[in-house]
Amino acid sequence: MTLAGVAQQQLNVEVLQHGPTSWINIQHPGVAEMQYLKDRFNFHQLALDDCLSVVQMPKLDLFEDHIFLVLHFPRFNKDTRITQASEVDVFAGANYVITVHDGNLRPLTKLFQDCQTSKDLRETMMSQGSGYLMYRILDTLVDYCFPILNKVIDNVNLVEAQVFETWNPNIVREMARLRHDILSYRRIVRPQIEVLEAMEARHFPFLKLNPDIYFGDLADHMRHIWSELEDLKEIIEGLYDSQDSLTNLHTSDVIRTLTGVATVLLPFLMVSGIYGMNVALPFAGSWWAFWFVLLITSMMSLGLWLLLKLGRWL
Repeated sequence: MTLAGVAQQQLNVEVLQHGPTSWINIQHPGVAEMQYLKDRFNFHQLALDDCLSVVQMPKLDLFEDHIFLVLHFPRFNKDTRITQASEVDVFAGANYVITVHDGNLRPLTKLFQDCQTSKDLRETMMSQGSGYLMYRILDTLVDYCFPILNKVIDNVNLVEAQVFETWNPNIVREMARLRHDILSYRRIVRPQIEVLEAMEARHFPFLKLNPDIYFGDLADHMRHIWSELEDLKEIIEGLYDSQDSLTNLHTSDVIRTLTGVATVLLPFLMVSGIYGMNVALPFAGSWWAFWFVLLITSMMSLGLWLLLKLGRWL
């Protein structure tokens, strides 16, 4: 084994070769991995720095003999139950594709492992050059967006059913989480569309690929996801309005019931207040006064209760 091979094994660098085309996969990049890329490909230092920093916005940088992409793809965080962005940096030249990422996008790591173990898949993906290889990698990551989107749709449908079936005050917390999830997903998708549309409109002679067909296909998928997220956003906002209306209705019912109870008890409160005064009152010395007052106030309360019941206040 050569010294270069030993050094490469010590780095987080995996190389897959098929004919003239190479796929270099770097997980958990560090300074040493970036120096490896600089020594071998002489990439611009700013692009290498972007691989080590968190780039807030996806972008496309075009160089003379290669392109540099910063892309974000959704990843569902099971702890927070919120969709988060995971960055993938891509260098693509005439005979190579380099992917740099943190290893938390399972479709990307699985695709590389499958290409390592399957000669047929490796030939399918890499025999048509680096441009097609990059397209297949990006297509796999874009396709991964749909299961996450379907999960969000299922959660929204579940909440929608709960809102209209029973009044549940805890559903507001789940709706807030869903709205946060949808907004987070939207922040990931929107910039991707702009980058893919820019790739669709440009020509990269060193990739030997028709950008209008391949990158246009990816842009169409992302636009479809964006459209679905727009619909989900409108649905969740409508559910918020419905939940507010139902909450106000429930509150009104509670207040109406409490008001009715207070009205029914009003004769007892009034009479007890009068007989509680330190003055001479009729029947105060009679042994049957208590039962007489109790009977009168009970009849008054019963009459008020019937009146409220007939008026559908209770």
